[in-house]
Amino acid sequence: MSLTPRIEAAVARAITLGQRTRPGLTAPPRLASALDYAVTPGGARIRPTILLSVAMACGDDQPMMADTAAAALELIHCASLVHDDMPCFDDADIRRGKPSVHRAYSEPLALLTGDSLIILAFDILARAGDVDPGRALKLIRVLSERSGMPNGICAGQGWESEPKVDLSAYHRAKTGALFIAATQMGAIAAGQDADQWEELGARIGEAFQVADDLRDALCDEATLGKPAHQDEVHARPNAVSTFGVEGAIGRLKDILAGAIASIPSCPGEAQLAQMVRATAEKLTPVHAPASPMRRTVPGE
Repeated sequence: MSLTPRIEAAVARAITLGQRTRPGLTAPPRLASALDYAVTPGGARIRPTILLSVAMACGDDQPMMADTAAAALELIHCASLVHDDMPCFDDADIRRGKPSVHRAYSEPLALLTGDSLIILAFDILARAGDVDPGRALKLIRVLSERSGMPNGICAGQGWESEPKVDLSAYHRAKTGALFIAATQMGAIAAGQDADQWEELGARIGEAFQVADDLRDALCDEATLGKPAHQDEVHARPNAVSTFGVEGAIGRLKDILAGAIASIPSCPGEAQLAQMVRATAEKLTPVHAPASPMRRTVPGE
């Protein structure tokens, strides 16, 4: 069963909330438009898909809580892409096959768009507290930990400004953090303990980063839907420069095998393993070291 309709509906509800004002009040139209522009089209929606898959494996007893968590996670991810594309970071002209937000709307509006999406993510989780305050509070804590310092995507971006980079810590924060959030928030949304789901999220996140490093090194802009070879241009640490192409491919396969083995015992364990395998198929862009990369995750 495709989870896309659930995810798209949840994201759309969140964006509508961010654009709507009370009677007699108005919102800045271009910023309101930029919110929608930043999240659509939605790319692969890998993180919310993982979150909902975990929630379903754990029983999914409050679907609206899981949907809200999935939307909040995707808003944070989209906000990070808006900020990453800005001139102070990657200075990218293209994202998901269309002009990046700062190119389409201006740098000030891109900054405000990213900020607004972050705030909106926590707003919708806070509103979910009306239904189940305990779960909502735990969701907020996990998402904040995996978004900021010292363990979140802000820390990951911060590593790029350090003279010496710990590649493992860099990957775990920059990419792995939101995948850990995905597995832990899926469990929380279904009323389960989050701690035992950290390893699965970390392994999927590490695999995704290695795959992304391979795509960046071997794909062109048309294939990626965003600028290629950015790790080399910005001298960023990456798996290809550290391990070589063949070594990175081998590492990717090992990580994914470990991810499947790390799935906690739960009612939907078999289905979740199938989801991880399907994600692995999407992530694996090279099936032989000498082959050019063609399989990608569109629009990250």
